[in-house]
Amino acid sequence: MSVLALIPAHQEAANIAATVASLLGQTTPPDRVVVIADNCTDDTAAVAESAGATVFTTVGNTERKAGALNQALGSMTDLPEHVLVMDADTTLAPRFVEAAVQRLNSDAGIAAIGGIFQGPAPTSLVETAQANEYARYARELGRTGRVMVLSGTATVFRRTTIEAVRAARGTTLPGIRGDFYRTNALTEDNEITLAVKTLGLTVESPRECVSTTELMPSFGPLHRQRLRWYRGAMEDLLTYGFTTATRRYWGQQAMLALGTLMMSLYLLLTVHGVVTGTLGLSPWWMLLGAVFWAEKLVTAWGAGPRGRLLAALLIPELVYDLFLQATLVRALLQTVRRREAVWHHDTSLTPLTTQGA
Repeated sequence: MSVLALIPAHQEAANIAATVASLLGQTTPPDRVVVIADNCTDDTAAVAESAGATVFTTVGNTERKAGALNQALGSMTDLPEHVLVMDADTTLAPRFVEAAVQRLNSDAGIAAIGGIFQGPAPTSLVETAQANEYARYARELGRTGRVMVLSGTATVFRRTTIEAVRAARGTTLPGIRGDFYRTNALTEDNEITLAVKTLGLTVESPRECVSTTELMPSFGPLHRQRLRWYRGAMEDLLTYGFTTATRRYWGQQAMLALGTLMMSLYLLLTVHGVVTGTLGLSPWWMLLGAVFWAEKLVTAWGAGPRGRLLAALLIPELVYDLFLQATLVRALLQTVRRREAVWHHDTSLTPLTTQGA
């Protein structure tokens, strides 16, 4: 087994030691851990070296995370068999690398192993709502085995997958030939997932491959994060078009739009009923509400007691859903108007500890 770990990091002095420690503490540690210090003015590089990593410093990079990764990959003439790419604000479950490599070795048809992301123990309603959301994704993934994204928190690629994507850029795939990541994509993990699937390759997320990443502490950072995620997904689909590889993603966007429309209609009918005095206890509406409540509770069960309580209360999660739907609408408007996207690096997030792994 030969594994290289790449960690792009911008101003991550508070987190990078925990991230490196989670790699070195793996049951099967990577052969080499490289922190890509990208336009850092803090002590990211020094802390990373002290933690046991090698540091690669980008030069003149203006293309954010994707550009930093492309620079590092481009500087390496002989990549190992497996390359783990992970975020600098993330820690891994102890068997992540071992389980990922075992699965890749057991099936030559798998091109990459994506992490199943979760947050640390939530400390607020906003964080608990996110934890429930992640638990629902993990549950759906475990139920269907359908990987929608090779998470930027942590993904292990085969060397041959990286080579295939780089060779296809500019022809079969959008982007510049020789680049692994497309640098003008807002969400590089979503785009690389579409790239890999467009080449007809298979991806998986084994249950052991869990990554713990930061939760947004309040609605402001959450809005900025999700605005980028939603808009990035929309722009990637417009770039790739409707294909065999993307049709499920188009369907996902359609369901999100339908959910937003139905929720708005439900609220309008409820308000109209209250204002006009025509709102009654219809058995059908009560049954629909009971089914909706039960679905929320069951799907959040894996989030633990705090998550179950929030789901059982229902109203807080409805507010959270409305917030996300409003963000989705704004992302759609920005995409249609082609507004220039703005990246934010939130420095208010709580530093990670190795306990999250």
